[in-house]
Amino acid sequence: MLKEWQRRRAARRVEPGNGKPLKPFRWWQPLSRALFHLPLRSGDGGRTDYAVEVRYAQRFFSEDGKGRAHLYLDGRHHAESRLPAAFPVLGGTIEVALTPFGLKRCHYVTDGGAEHQLVPDRRSGEGRRARLDREHPVLSRAIGLCSLVLLVVPALLLVPQLIEAAFQVPPVTERFGTFTSPVQLPLWLNIALTLGASAASTERALRLRYNWLLDSAAQGE
Repeated sequence: MLKEWQRRRAARRVEPGNGKPLKPFRWWQPLSRALFHLPLRSGDGGRTDYAVEVRYAQRFFSEDGKGRAHLYLDGRHHAESRLPAAFPVLGGTIEVALTPFGLKRCHYVTDGGAEHQLVPDRRSGEGRRARLDREHPVLSRAIGLCSLVLLVVPALLLVPQLIEAAFQVPPVTERFGTFTSPVQLPLWLNIALTLGASAASTERALRLRYNWLLDSAAQGE
């Protein structure tokens, strides 16, 4: 019921498009632009091609810091919405959600409730990562495991230090006392762990993987 309410709320943010053509993906855009495709068959056997575009840098120039998603229909700008977005399309809804490291969701949800991830453009960062997974599955799993380690280790080491810093705030100290972290790391190592966690979350975003605990820790939340 909560998801349905969120979907209806997101659908109200959809604005009509301007009909401009979809620009081709350029070689320098893998980490600055996401582009996903969804081909659908209509009831009369015709083919409809949807495309979802998100330009990551747009969030830094938007008033709310969330950026926008753009929906293209047969190569023409059909609609746009603030993120998270829910675009009504043939037979269902395309849902798009963003993290500071990339997308965590770009799925087609049918009217019957089935979910299908859209296909990333082969030239995009997500498309290149998907191709690596298909052509070199062992290497892909190894990279995924490294990303997980780079998130778990900082979470275990940095969280106690963050708790100690929180307990140094006067109102917290007055009510709960003090807390001393059992882990004390030099500044350079904390910076290195934070950068490693950010890189790991970026790699996971290329696979549309997101865990609220691990990836939020990488954001320092």
